[in-house]
Amino acid sequence: MSLNDPQWGQKGDGPPDLDKLWRQFNEKLGGMFKRGGRGGGSGSGGGNTSVPWAAFALVGGVLALLWLASGFYIVDASQRGVVLRFGRYVETTQPGPRWHLPYPFESVEVVNLSQVRTVEVGYRNNVRSKVPKESLMITDDENIIDIQFAVQYILKSPEDYLFNNRGPDGTVMQAAETAIREVVGKNKMDFVLYEGRSQVAADAHRVMQEILDRYNTGISISKVTMQNAQPPEQVQAAFDDAVKAGQDRERQKNEGQAYANDVIPRARGNASRLMEEANGYRQRLVAMAEGDASRFKQLMTEYNKAPGVTRERLYLETMQQIFSSVSKVVVDQKGGNSLLYLPLDKLMQASGSAAPPAAAAAEPAPKPAPQESSENGPRSRDTFRSREREPRP
Repeated sequence: MSLNDPQWGQKGDGPPDLDKLWRQFNEKLGGMFKRGGRGGGSGSGGGNTSVPWAAFALVGGVLALLWLASGFYIVDASQRGVVLRFGRYVETTQPGPRWHLPYPFESVEVVNLSQVRTVEVGYRNNVRSKVPKESLMITDDENIIDIQFAVQYILKSPEDYLFNNRGPDGTVMQAAETAIREVVGKNKMDFVLYEGRSQVAADAHRVMQEILDRYNTGISISKVTMQNAQPPEQVQAAFDDAVKAGQDRERQKNEGQAYANDVIPRARGNASRLMEEANGYRQRLVAMAEGDASRFKQLMTEYNKAPGVTRERLYLETMQQIFSSVSKVVVDQKGGNSLLYLPLDKLMQASGSAAPPAAAAAEPAPKPAPQESSENGPRSRDTFRSREREPRP
């Protein structure tokens, strides 16, 4: 009887008879399996009704199918399935649809191998949230530094990861802290803080992987990232001053070296040039002296042969050499002591120019050369007389 039955809940009628409904259900179920239910008749005082075995078989079959279906599972391409039978390892399944004996006989652990897991050492979530117990380390030169770094790792063996590790993240953190302390303890403070940060990370990666492989953790370290490396906050100001002083020292050294590189080559070049000029001057003077000495010897030989001719020839050559480089003419007047000075250079310039004749006429008359002093006069006359008395060849 349904709730929409018009006879449901009529006045004077009571609630539906549950025994009657149950008998009707058994009759319909028995008709389906060609088995009739045994029980009381249609009378109001019917007896107990036995449950048909077919109903139990149907329900049991459905439950068995559901139980067997619970053993199906799917493994993704980046995952591996680890099958356990009564808690003991049986096999590792590859990606795809798989089936195992349902609970409680077997169970499966699906492990993601491509997931990148991260462990932070020396800080949590932010480099400002430092953990001094993990970050403070001592270097080879007995200085304390504050280091924060992150370790990223993946799984390479799901069996070792599940059965050889009670706490994988804790194991990686302890291995990372051990490795970084070992590497930092073997290097100087300046090397760790400045030029050797990448080398420190690479060495820590190598040592960390060796530790994890030694314990068969099934973990592969993919990357070690140095987040921060600095002196402790208590000495940060003094350390910054020392760094600035060192930078100033290096800058002044570089400036001095640059100045030396500019001045020293120039001074060496000047010194070399002066040396070459001095050597050239010396060689020139020596050659000239040797030439004059040789010439003097030759003249001495010729002079011994013909003194007069040689003396006159030397005089003429000397006068020719002297007057060849001047623009003035000196005329000797035989009868007197006065010498007539003729500015022939001015006259030549005046005649060669396009100036009018009046300008040339306005040229001042040449002044006579000053008389020779009394000291040089007689000596010059005697010299001229002696030359006139010398016999000509």
